[in-house]
Formats: sequence, structure tokens, C-alpha cells
Amino acid sequence: MKRSGDFIFLLIGLLLVWQGLHWLAGDIALTSPAQTFAHLGKLLATARFWEHVTETARAFSFAVLISLIGGVGLGALLGINRTSGTVSEPILIALYSLPKVTLYPLVLLCFGLGISAKVAFGAMHGLIPVAIFTMKAIMQIKPVFWRTAHAMRLTPRQMAMTVALPAVLPEVMSGARLGFSLTLLGVLIGEMFASQRGLGFMITAAMGLGDIATIMAVAVFLSIFAVGSNALLLMVDRAAPR
Repeated sequence: MKRSGDFIFLLIGLLLVWQGLHWLAGDIALTSPAQTFAHLGKLLATARFWEHVTETARAFSFAVLISLIGGVGLGALLGINRTSGTVSEPILIALYSLPKVTLYPLVLLCFGLGISAKVAFGAMHGLIPVAIFTMKAIMQIKPVFWRTAHAMRLTPRQMAMTVALPAVLPEVMSGARLGFSLTLLGVLIGEMFASQRGLGFMITAAMGLGDIATIMAVAVFLSIFAVGSNALLLMVDRAAPR
């Protein structure tokens, strides 16, 4: 109950700040909350808007699946062997620190213009964080747990379910939440640079026309989706057995 009250107060505070910035900047730079939600309501009633949503949702679904499955698989493969994990960690961190935008021409060259490039660019953003979180979680499992499991003659499946999974699940879920958000960001950036459909393209087109209302409405729509999805993942994380 207290958390719900805190969230409501935070939301009201954000709306008040937003309204205050609107009064300072004016309609040319920032629409008010009422104007933004009214324009978002109009967009939601159009088929064209949902075509853009569907295009982004398709690319994001593929990208997030690749990020999560590939990231967990890579992290587990590297984390099982401590030497591999120790050697790979700085390499993965260095790769993650690279500005992904500079690699987008290479992505276009490999995948061409279309959904494949957006999926690849989104997966590039989310896969490495998930892999790092998973690898670190496995490497931090105390060796005594493995020795105890061997002494009890547990099968590999039993060791995975009773030792590895409970130990790594919190870190993997944290990585999944981060990877989810970064993958969405990557897909949107891909749509903004080289696409003719999707919410990222819609924002870029609105920027070219100076359509502040559409920019703000799409940004609010994406924010609601991102916050809601993150809250759902957090609930799943807290409900998971430890």
C-alpha cells in the first residue's frame, strides 16, 4: 500500500514538473500533459499508428528473444569455467562500452534495410548485459556447493535445478530487465536511422515536421510500455523461488 502511495506521489510530481516546463517553454518546445494525452488518444484511434506499433513490436520481440536466450547461453558457457569467465569479462565490458551507433552502417551492410537490421541492432544492445550478469552469477557460486552436490551424487540436471538455478536466478532476472530496456532502445534507434515504419521512424518523421505533439505522445506511449513491462518483470523476479 505504501509503495502504491509513493508511486502516485511520484507520478503527480512528474506531471507537475512537466506542466511547469510547458509553461516555461511553451507549445513550440513542449506540449502540456493534457495536450499530450489528448493527442495520444487521437493516435490510438488511427490504424496507421497501430501499423507502426506492430512493426516495432515484431522487431522488438525477435530482438529480445535473441538477447535473453543468447545472453543466458553465452553467460552460462563462459561462467562454468572460471578461467574463461575471468578472461572474457573485460572483453565483454569493452565491447559493451563501444558506441553502438558507430556500428550501424556495418549492420546495414550485413542485414540490409528491413526488420533484420533492427532486430540485429536491438540484440546488440541487450545481449552483452544479459551475458555479463549471467556469467558473474555463475562465477560467484561458492565451490563448496558444487563439492556438496558431487558428494551427494546429484545428476547434472539435479545440480542445475537445486544448485545453479536458485543461485543465479536473481542476477539473471536483473540482467533480463536491463537487457529488455536496452533492446527496446536499440530497436527504436535502428528505426530512427534507417526505416520507413515503426515508432522510431514515427518520431523521426515528426521531428522533421516540427510536430511536438506527436513526438511527446509517442514518447509517453513508449514510456508507459517500458515502465509497465519493467514492473511486470520485477514482480516475476520477486515471486520466483529463492
